[in-house]
Amino acid sequence: MKTGRFTLGFAYLRLSNEEAQGGESSSITNQRMIVQNYCKQNNITLVREFVDDGYSGGNFNRPGFKEMLKQLEQGKANLVITKDLSRLGRDMREASYYAEQFFPEHGIQYIAIADNFDTEHDNIMAPFLFAMNEVYLRDGSRKVKDVLRNKRESGQYCACPPYGYRKDQENRHRLAPDEATAPVVERIFKRAAAGDSSRKIALDLNADGVIPPLKYRVLYRDEFSEEGAARASDVWNYTTVKRILKNPVYLGHTLLGRSKKVSVKSKKKVAVPRDNWAVTEDTHPPLVDKALFQRAQENLGRGTRNYRAYDHVRKSIFGGIAVCARCGYSLCSCGTVYKGEREKYWYLSCTHQRQDIPEPCEGVRIRYADLVELVRQDLNSLLALSVREIEALAQEAARRVGSVENLKARKMKREQAEARVATIDKIVTKLYTDNAAGKLDDDRLNRMVGDLERESAGLKATLEELSAPSPAQQMADRYTQFFELARSYTHLDELDRDTLVTFVDRIEIGPKVYEDGRHRIPARANQPYRQSVRIFYKFIGEIEPETQEEQVDVPAS
Repeated sequence: MKTGRFTLGFAYLRLSNEEAQGGESSSITNQRMIVQNYCKQNNITLVREFVDDGYSGGNFNRPGFKEMLKQLEQGKANLVITKDLSRLGRDMREASYYAEQFFPEHGIQYIAIADNFDTEHDNIMAPFLFAMNEVYLRDGSRKVKDVLRNKRESGQYCACPPYGYRKDQENRHRLAPDEATAPVVERIFKRAAAGDSSRKIALDLNADGVIPPLKYRVLYRDEFSEEGAARASDVWNYTTVKRILKNPVYLGHTLLGRSKKVSVKSKKKVAVPRDNWAVTEDTHPPLVDKALFQRAQENLGRGTRNYRAYDHVRKSIFGGIAVCARCGYSLCSCGTVYKGEREKYWYLSCTHQRQDIPEPCEGVRIRYADLVELVRQDLNSLLALSVREIEALAQEAARRVGSVENLKARKMKREQAEARVATIDKIVTKLYTDNAAGKLDDDRLNRMVGDLERESAGLKATLEELSAPSPAQQMADRYTQFFELARSYTHLDELDRDTLVTFVDRIEIGPKVYEDGRHRIPARANQPYRQSVRIFYKFIGEIEPETQEEQVDVPAS
């Protein structure tokens, strides 16, 4: 609104975090000084200034800008001034809309001082200025992505430190254990490995008064706005515990790039496929070892049943491991008591009924003690293997997926390709030397170098393919992992849950097959039967390709 010869206006100041690194020229202080000097020289009275410090110009969802529009609608001023057009925004479409359509249609004059833009005059260069601001926005986004990608590839941690860690004081791109919260993380993993559910762990942490991750950041580590700090809860919940248990950062690995922005102008993020995550191993001190992490993963989501605390309840060690070979569902612990005998009549059985399978799973049942003994004996047979026997076993497994001769051929091919690439580099250097000495004309140089570079590119592609581990090598590596794990064991007198989940991935129990081919017979018939039990070990899978079969006599029950 105009009062005599004076004009009342609003100053709008904006600075993104990326622009703040460019120096004082774009700072809020510098913008304020330029706008104030302009107003003094042109008899303009500033009613109020609106500031968005730390906000990108890629979109107009900014608190200061929104408040300014609200004040303009109430008629508090009819002039808006910015240092330049980029302060209004860098989105070409929206910046142009507000500057050339919204403000004029609402009787509001807009001035961008440095760009000599004024809605009361012709602005012939305006389209180019809007376009260049968006080019700057996109180029800045690309540069930020390049910097982040380089940091990720070199193993630098360029995100907010997860709970349990802080930034290393000597290297800000490396994580170091947080003395206050690292013990809490270790406690969570130990409890999960012992079988406690995520919900129970969260309840116990709350009972002990442990501060949850976001609240800890608000109180002791990071700076939050009032709105952000208000969202921090004072209690743990099971999803927070699960998030910690699933995060491989606690093994010492850096895992970044799990999400990305939809576009330069949007804050919305979408999930990135797991294969495209940036994973760098062994970049910082781990808080838990691999064995503890794996046991916690095995128990994650299984929960804890209160009835297991009672002595009279049968406690199976095969939960989630023993499955029905027909339908794939976990076997259920069941049984009865006869003349005071409990162990003798304890079974694992598939009671799941499904309409999409041709035959029911009622016959898939095995005596619990028989399965324990079978697995114990099979594990002991592996633990008793000599180094030579282990090597033979690994070679046989490797032979099934790829012969040793293939490994030698791959190695020879790789060495030949590496030697040829080195030779090509020397030849190209010699050609350029001859060209400089006048021994080789430019046309011939270009043809020869072009042919050699194409050959070199093909060889490098071959080397990249040969550098990837072959299926046989991968199998050999998995056998090495398994038997390194087995070194701490000699002989198992008893099989417990911890040992089982350390070595065994799953056990497939097949249906009973009696002598006449039937799967079910009348009760108390005491007829012998055959039943397949396939043990799939961690890393290496099933040792023998043939089905393991045990003949078991069933007592009357």
